[in-house]
Order: sequence, then structure tokens, then C-alpha cells
Amino acid sequence: MALPDLIEIVPLTHPVRAEITVPGSKSITNRALILAALAEGEVTLKGALWSEDTQIMVAGLQQLGFQVNVESDPAESCNRTITVKGLGGKIPNGGTAENPLELFVSNAGTAARFLAAFVCLGQGVYRLSGVPRMHERPQAALFSALRELGYRVESENGNDRLPAKIFGGSSRGNEAQTEKTESGKRKAEISQSLLTSAATKKCRVSIAESSQFASALLLCAAAGRWEVEITGDNADESPYVLMTRWLKNQMSKSGRFFQIVPDASGSSYFRGADWLFAEPFDVRGHYANRFTVKAEPQHDCIQVDFKFRNYLPVAGTLQLENDKSGGETVISRSGDLGDSIMTAIVLAPLSRPAVRFTDLARLRVQECDRVTALKTELTKCGAKVVEEGDTLTVYPSKPGELHGAEIETYNDHRMAMCFAILGLKVPGIKIKHPACVKKTFPNFFQKLAAPPPHGLGAEIWEIQNGQRTRQLSGEDLFAD
Repeated sequence: MALPDLIEIVPLTHPVRAEITVPGSKSITNRALILAALAEGEVTLKGALWSEDTQIMVAGLQQLGFQVNVESDPAESCNRTITVKGLGGKIPNGGTAENPLELFVSNAGTAARFLAAFVCLGQGVYRLSGVPRMHERPQAALFSALRELGYRVESENGNDRLPAKIFGGSSRGNEAQTEKTESGKRKAEISQSLLTSAATKKCRVSIAESSQFASALLLCAAAGRWEVEITGDNADESPYVLMTRWLKNQMSKSGRFFQIVPDASGSSYFRGADWLFAEPFDVRGHYANRFTVKAEPQHDCIQVDFKFRNYLPVAGTLQLENDKSGGETVISRSGDLGDSIMTAIVLAPLSRPAVRFTDLARLRVQECDRVTALKTELTKCGAKVVEEGDTLTVYPSKPGELHGAEIETYNDHRMAMCFAILGLKVPGIKIKHPACVKKTFPNFFQKLAAPPPHGLGAEIWEIQNGQRTRQLSGEDLFAD
């Protein structure tokens, strides 16, 4: 059975010792899939995340004509070993202007942006579309850069968003040269020759709205002979741009096999649970009650959310190790954390002192307007949250102030997971449409409910007509 539309998380009432594994990184998996398709010959990705977003990317590559083999991973049910037969920058399939090859990206930002750049290496016409929310998310900076490189991009609604047609192959200036010759050679063969001999093309791209625009171009830059200049605040230090460059370098060295590391943002939920339930030191100087995230990135991981471990439970305070702000903790989306800042925001009412979360603009243009959503749902639970521009300040809650509420997830996987962790401490937290976690962590609720040491042993109930109807376990908690 599928996850029901409304579930309740029952707070934990006793100490738990657990070792939790988390699936592979979505950000690294989808980048690695593109790089594998660009390689010459087979590339095997081990520990790759198998969730809605990565399945969309795999389906897209298969529609484009790539051979992709997917095998189970005995170590983690939401991971796979994926083998891609790369074609050295060539894309087998493509459509026409009248009948473009359709690529549906749902609400997967990485798939939407990475495939938009990738199909420019093909010789056909491609149409990218998604769910209504994906059609609201920004694409203009990427489309502008692709046009600067000479590619034709047509946004169907004239707003530089999806749905859009992308014309792969030669630049507009060379279109006339791709007509059939007397020898009967195909347009695609001549166009590919023109591209191979063409000089390097240059473009500029802003990461003000999303660093995925730059990453999309960088992934394909070598194959397309593109020179990419990145602009925007902290362009050279953007953690996700650094991830892309690091991954290109690592995969070029690794040969035919590459290991995807576990997801740092996914591990933040269980580190957050650990923080919620940390108990006083025992006689050996260790916390008496710890949840251990067993399979997580190592100390040298390039994922920005690995820094979440720097938010330590010190006398009930959520703070950076190097915090120097005095009476108020300040955490920046651009300087401190990525997606895991949402975990910190939801836990902040249980910390002291107040926590000010800054540079949240990008949260507004993701799966939902996450700034407004976080404020709205925390306020439902009795928290005091002040929104000023793209900043949220969350104040400590007094004992008994936080209470249960029905949490609207806005079809956003991170909203569901963050508030589920809050529900381990605050009674009465009910999560609407919890299956949205399938986007990046389909077995998240299974790990919450599984008995220790492989889960936290939390009770999760189906709610109908305001009443608990049955306790969920096993396959009933898998999001598909």
C-alpha cells in the first residue's frame, strides 16, 4: 500500500541508540549521470541515489538514446548501481521542429537545467516540460547563456521558463550550411563536423537565482567547446559550482567506476534528531544517547551540507562552532549551509538564543516558496518567526508553547522530512501528503519507524477523519 495522505508522527519517549544509513547524494548522482553519458564507453556509478529526481534523469537519457543499466544495491534499498554507455558527447536521438523529442522533467530542477544544456550537443529539436511548479521556476539565465553560445531556445509562453523547445547542433549562423549535399550525407553528420571544427564559443551566466545554471553549462563545456564565465555573488565560491568542478575532475581520474557518496542533506535530518535528544554526558564524557548516521559523507566531502555537523548540541544551543555573533546566532544560506538550512530552521524554536537565517532568496524559487512555507507551518505549531525580506528570525519557544498541527508540505520533500523530525519531539505533528519524499529519499519514513539499530523506532499512524486508524510499518511507509 502507498503512504496515506495524512500521517502523524508520535514523539519518542525513551532513549534510542541507532545507526542510520542514508542514500546517495541526488546532486552528485545527477551530475555524474550527465558526465557518464559524455564519456567514451561504459561508466559505472556505485551508490547512486534511486529516487524520483534521479529516475527522471535516467529516463531522459534513455529517451535520448543512451544505454543505461540499473541494478539493485544490497547495502541501501534506495541506491542503485547504474552503468551508462557514454558516447563522447554525441546524442543519438532527436526530434524535429514539428515533432520534437519530448523530455518530461516533473519538478526536478537538476534534470531541467542539466538536460537543457546537454541536448544542445544533439542534432535534433527537444521539448522540455514539467509539472506546473516547474514551469514557474527560473530558467532565463541559462536560456540566455545558451542563446549567447548560438543555440536556439524558444520558451512557449514567452517568459523564458519551461515548457521550451531547444534546437541542438550548429549555431544559428551555420544553419544554412546543414542542408543535404549531392552525396546524400545527412544534416546531422555535416552539422557535427561543423561543431567539431568550430572555435570555442563563450557565454556568461548569472547564478543569482540558481547555481544549477552554471553547473549545467560546466558539465557540457568540454564537449560543446564552451567557455563559461560565471557571474553573481560569490560566483567562484558557490558550493554547488565547486561540486560540479570537483566531480568533473574526480570522474576524469576514476576511469570506468565512480562511487557516489551518501547525501549530506539527507543525513541532516538524523543529525537533527540526535541534537533533539542529546542527553547529558555520561561518566566517560560521551553523550548517553546518540543517533549515529552510519553511511554519510567523509570529512573531505565537497557537499556544503556536510557542515551541518558543525551545529552542535551545547547546553541546548544550536550554534556554529565559530559563531561570533554574541546573543543571536546567524546562519547564512549562501555562506554556511545549503538545503539543510531548512532542518536548522525547523529545529530553531527548540534552541536558544534566537537564530537569524539570512540569504534565503533561493529558497523562494525551489519546490515551493520555502521561506513563506517554513514561516507559515512553524507559526501553526506555536513558534515565533519574523520574516524580513529574505531573512527569517526564529525565537526560542518556552516549554509548552510548541504544539501539534497539520503540516502542509506543498509537495516539497524537505518540508515533509524537516517537520517529521520536529514531530519526534512535539506531540501532534501531522504531515500532509508525505509521499512527496520520493523526490530524494523514498524510504525516509521507513528509517524513522524501523526498530533500532537500523531505525529510530518511531510510531507513525495513518490519520482519517481526525483519528488514528492504523500504525504504519514496512512497505506501507515507502514513498512511490
